[in-house]
Amino acid sequence: MAEENVTFTLPDLGEGLVEATVLEWQVAVGDRIERNAPLVEVETTKSAVVIPSPKEGRVVELHAAEDEVVAVGAPLVTFAVEAREPQAGIVGRVPAEEARPARRVRLKPPTD
Repeated sequence: MAEENVTFTLPDLGEGLVEATVLEWQVAVGDRIERNAPLVEVETTKSAVVIPSPKEGRVVELHAAEDEVVAVGAPLVTFAVEAREPQAGIVGRVPAEEARPARRVRLKPPTD
């Protein structure tokens, strides 16, 4: 089964906050995590929150240590997730040529 690495960045936690401090990681490198399981507890100037995992997979790298300040949009954690199979982009069939109208209507001027 093929895997691909996906990096999750620190999301905007609201109200114009630009950074957060990592308080405690709920996972370690090599751990397998389910989607929406607790990932990391961070503290902003307004509150402390636990960010859930956005992916299901194996933790490959933690990009910040505890007590480190991370900017919004900076890498937070990298997961190894199951690679998706490529999918076709067209549903249905594409007509080879435009079909001609089946019926024509001829209008005649009034004879009065």
